[in-house]
Amino acid sequence: MEAQTQSEKINGEFIHMVFFWLKNPDSESDRAAFKNALTKFINTNSQVVSSHIGEPAATNRPVIDSSYTFSLVVTFPDLATHDAYQSDPTHLLFIEEAQTLWEKVRVYDSLAD
Repeated sequence: MEAQTQSEKINGEFIHMVFFWLKNPDSESDRAAFKNALTKFINTNSQVVSSHIGEPAATNRPVIDSSYTFSLVVTFPDLATHDAYQSDPTHLLFIEEAQTLWEKVRVYDSLAD
């Protein structure tokens, strides 16, 4: 097996990471409704370059916070595209449809050097 010499760069210079804590994380119907709304949103938004919808991995180390219910990681080519995404009708519709399901949201944004 040949050693990998360079890791593949993430596609998009601006990374938007969102973590959601649902009000009723043990409710299968709430989880399904939230995931459906999130998936519909990401599949219809034109600004997103790449995306990942996930749930906490089964990892257990002191530095890991796995208290969230769902995560969303999306990339954009630049800050301006991210800013347009914030007011895009698909984003606003997702918030309208899903905000009653979450109790907390945390966002971490990162811009490549």
